[in-house]
Amino acid sequence: MLRTLLAALTSLAGSSGAWAAGLDGRSSGDPTTWRETIDLVLEMVATGIEVTGVAIIVIAAVVSTALFVSAGISSIGWPQAFRTYRANLGRGILLGLELLVAADIIGTVAVTPSFENLAILGLIVLIRTFLSFSLEVEIEGRWPWQRAEAERILAPAPDRAAGSSLKNDRI
Repeated sequence: MLRTLLAALTSLAGSSGAWAAGLDGRSSGDPTTWRETIDLVLEMVATGIEVTGVAIIVIAAVVSTALFVSAGISSIGWPQAFRTYRANLGRGILLGLELLVAADIIGTVAVTPSFENLAILGLIVLIRTFLSFSLEVEIEGRWPWQRAEAERILAPAPDRAAGSSLKNDRI
């Protein structure tokens, strides 16, 4: 992967005529050259998104662990610090998984689509979606589609929020 990226950058930076004539010396109007260039760019984009997703997961693990130790030692105690740790770590993993799914989709588009590649992509997306749902249930304690109902239940009633009472509303 890195060799492909390096070869593409070297070819593009090598000479200004290389871009106009195509990467391998063919004319710029040749559809094979354009397809190869687009495939190469999409592959690089997918690799960049994959690296970003993995980096987010690693950074979230390190930061969550540091916050856990700090909170456990000094302020809120270990049980509450552990619940916060799990929630923070889960959020980081969720964000990283979303980026990895996006990279898989772009990577599948970059190669010549086949039923085998699409089946593999479908399985990867299915597994990662299941993991995302599981992590969200673990963090939130409810299914994603139950969020609006839970927020409605926890929100203060409009009458109480405005400070009025039934006694004061009577004439």
